[in-house]
Amino acid sequence: MTRLLAALTTLAFVAACDDVVVTSAPTGGPAPAVREVPDELGSRQQSLRTFAEVVRRMEPVAERECRARTRDVNCDFKIIVDDRPNAPSNAFQTLDDNGRPLLVFTERLIDDARNADELAFVLGHEAAHHVSGHIARQQQNAAAGAVIFGGLATTLTGGDAGAIESAQRIGAQVGARTYSKDFELEADALGTVITAAGGYDPVKGAEFFNRIPDPGDRFLGTHPPNAQRIETVRRTAAAL
Repeated sequence: MTRLLAALTTLAFVAACDDVVVTSAPTGGPAPAVREVPDELGSRQQSLRTFAEVVRRMEPVAERECRARTRDVNCDFKIIVDDRPNAPSNAFQTLDDNGRPLLVFTERLIDDARNADELAFVLGHEAAHHVSGHIARQQQNAAAGAVIFGGLATTLTGGDAGAIESAQRIGAQVGARTYSKDFELEADALGTVITAAGGYDPVKGAEFFNRIPDPGDRFLGTHPPNAQRIETVRRTAAAL
């Protein structure tokens, strides 16, 4: 049981579960139709300077939205750049050992952004995961899946410990994925609000989705189709 609980704990939600890339979009699948977006940043140095300015403007806005929308939640975001040379284009939200929310960006993601609005939208999206409590909600789903699958294994195997443990592990994985698409769309919508509140254009920022692989609508996939995400951003922005 201790090992099972430890396994469930490590299923902490990072918007990049399944080695996903930029703004939590999964790798693999067909390449999307690309709408050319001018690169307003150019060099890595300019990209990093722009990112620093985006963080300066967006961090207090994200923290304000967090405090306004939650109770007894740590809203002191820490934004980190992962400068490992082989780290893929990626951004995700997680928690440190003290429960402080971390927003992590790889340098390659910062390089891949074409403008400040894209960087701001990614930051707003990842902050929205924390504000929406997605880590705790995914852990609850994982725990429920483990209980259900473990119960089925108990009935079917007569209590074989190895089979039950395997079933619980699979159930936790299935449970963690069950509402992950909904979580992404929730983060896209709230991220749109946070991005706009920071003075950036979330619709322009969501153009990033046009340059990443489209996950389609796979059963138990972790992310919704890119077109659905873009439409969510547009619809939310139009209502602001």
